[in-house]
Amino acid sequence: MAQHSCLPVPYEVPVLVMLLLPCIVTGVELAINNETSDFKLTTRLGPALSLSCAIQNNSQEEQLIWYRGDGAVDLKDGNQMNASHLCLSPVTETDNGVAFTCKLKRDQSIQVSVILDVQFRPILSGKDSLRAEEESDVTLICNVKSNPQAQVAWYKDNIVLTLEAKRHQIHQTSEVSKLSITKAQKSDMGVYTCVANSSLGEDRKDFHLVIEDKKPVFPIEAIAAAAVVVLLTIVFGVVAQREKILKCFVKKNETPSETAL
Repeated sequence: MAQHSCLPVPYEVPVLVMLLLPCIVTGVELAINNETSDFKLTTRLGPALSLSCAIQNNSQEEQLIWYRGDGAVDLKDGNQMNASHLCLSPVTETDNGVAFTCKLKRDQSIQVSVILDVQFRPILSGKDSLRAEEESDVTLICNVKSNPQAQVAWYKDNIVLTLEAKRHQIHQTSEVSKLSITKAQKSDMGVYTCVANSSLGEDRKDFHLVIEDKKPVFPIEAIAAAAVVVLLTIVFGVVAQREKILKCFVKKNETPSETAL
């Protein structure tokens, strides 16, 4: 709040002089939604949110500026002097944790901020389907957005997943849950479901896992194709040299008498 300090007056000073001594107002302040100190504002998704910044204890017109995080907000000319208003519509999950700061333009050290606490039910995302070779390692990644933080569980074919030691691992943070499968088998193929629960609701995300046959170390098909190419090259070479081969064959079969004649 504004601080008012009056000059001390000696006891002997006449009352008239006391009345003429002015009280000195110290410090211009800003207030967002009537709050003069930084604060957190809890809200929900969807409805528009209004933020109002006003100057207190000013003796002249003052220009105000707004920041969203580190970026300046573009204000209309009529929305800058002495009081300024922001309207967020709609409020989304991307606004959660964002600070909106109102500053005095001529002295930006005079400011007040509000941090948005946008609460919403879990929102899940991730790659719908994965293919992996048998005996390879697989990781299913479930991205989780939620405020308040959600609890995550994994299901396989609508049954709670039974974790096998040394084969299944779950790594979870506030924003992601990873299910890792070591040396996947054909029995691991199926539909995996990531389920997130919070006090505001639940969301589910399915992941389709397909396990394919392990490919041979040596590519048999490629080797066979190469062998066919080599064979055809030899055949074409023989055909191209057939006249020379035939002449050599005739000379070898000629008798000495035939040669003398």
